[in-house]
Amino acid sequence: MSNVQTTNNQAPLVGVKALSNFLNKDSIKAKFAEVLGDKEKGISFVTSILSVVNSNGQLANADQNSLYTAALMAATLDLPINPSIGHAFLVPFNTRQSDNTYKVMVQFQLSAKGLKQLAMRSGQFVKMNDSDVREGEIESIDRMTGEIKFNWIQNDKERLSKPIVGYVSYFKLVNGFESTFYMTREEVELHAKTFSQTYKKFGTGLWKDMFDKMASKTVIKLHLSKDAPLSTSVQKALVSDQAVIKNDNFTSEETVDVETHYVDNSETPLDVTEVNENLQRERIIKHIEDSKTLEQLTECLPGISDDDLDLIIMYNDKKKELTPKKK
Repeated sequence: MSNVQTTNNQAPLVGVKALSNFLNKDSIKAKFAEVLGDKEKGISFVTSILSVVNSNGQLANADQNSLYTAALMAATLDLPINPSIGHAFLVPFNTRQSDNTYKVMVQFQLSAKGLKQLAMRSGQFVKMNDSDVREGEIESIDRMTGEIKFNWIQNDKERLSKPIVGYVSYFKLVNGFESTFYMTREEVELHAKTFSQTYKKFGTGLWKDMFDKMASKTVIKLHLSKDAPLSTSVQKALVSDQAVIKNDNFTSEETVDVETHYVDNSETPLDVTEVNENLQRERIIKHIEDSKTLEQLTECLPGISDDDLDLIIMYNDKKKELTPKKK
């Protein structure tokens, strides 16, 4: 579906205006009203979509249908998409098409907070919690049972000064069953590089920008999938998270199957020098500026074009700065 609309004797509509026309169609508003069970709630949700789009220029020019289905998934799960609430997000992602052109598609992105909200709504859980784990907080690990004993640092200032070594998720069900699931930082890093090509190849994207939040969500997702009874809503959310949703045939409460495409796990990952060049260049500049070690610095090297002399000079200057001086 094109992002450019025309009306008789008028110039083409692009960006926010075209999207506003699209979302304000009666059929679209009716669909949101249907899943939310109220006409006014449907109108309010459409308004919230436009508010999010107004704050993100990439969304304004994204594929309209993928934005609609991502937002509809959030509405179906009754999760607000307002970033300040932090339950679900609409994430633009540049995607290579079959003709080797690129189009901005929109992923449905669930947060750890949103996932826990869905799980607690099911009525199966008494308690859920998650945390990062700092150096020195693991007291022992039983190799036979897998039980981990933690010795939590109580002083916040002292705790925050320690490096993160892992992430843990815990829940207790109404039937009394308790479960804890732990992953080391290295295991999470491996997971990220397995399932996010942009992070694996270029060290960019959500895993770079929000590693700890993505790590917490990943541990919760894997924990629930492994040990917990999953409601239809949770199953639907797990399938749809970080995916472009292809159609709107998922709104029934009984429907678990969702037709999705995971654009960040393609076997032909996007070329950082071709896709969204300006944004990627800004990220590379920030990466160079923020690098504290030579190892960190070299992570961005694959994204620097041989023709970008300014970036090459900036990279070499930073490399010289970080190289230990000979005595």
